[in-house]
Amino acid sequence: MSVRNKVTLIGHLGKDPEFTTTQNGRSIARFSMATNESYTNSAGELVEKTEWHRCIVWGKKAEAANKYLHKGKEVAVDGKLRHRTYDDKNGIRRSISEVEVTGFAMVGKKSDYTREVAAPVAN
Repeated sequence: MSVRNKVTLIGHLGKDPEFTTTQNGRSIARFSMATNESYTNSAGELVEKTEWHRCIVWGKKAEAANKYLHKGKEVAVDGKLRHRTYDDKNGIRRSISEVEVTGFAMVGKKSDYTREVAAPVAN
């Protein structure tokens, strides 16, 4: 049996993507997205829960994300879950989890987007 690392999320962007390029010219976009779920607890009350996810996109897909994804818009992403550690500016070791996006598609009505809607970026 092979092990798979696959994540699919549908949610709303918390802010516009942060777009940069690496020193060797590779494009990178980072954004956060919120997913929501609701359930009824044992007391019969409706509970709504929001989870925030860090997402990172590389290359041409990063350029497309920067062009078409905007705060508040609904998006579906496919990717891999990654965990990494780094030392912050105070020398404290930090660890984060993020979704390395391999593909995305805008969700919702075409009129929800102020710019031309891109075709989904293939994996």
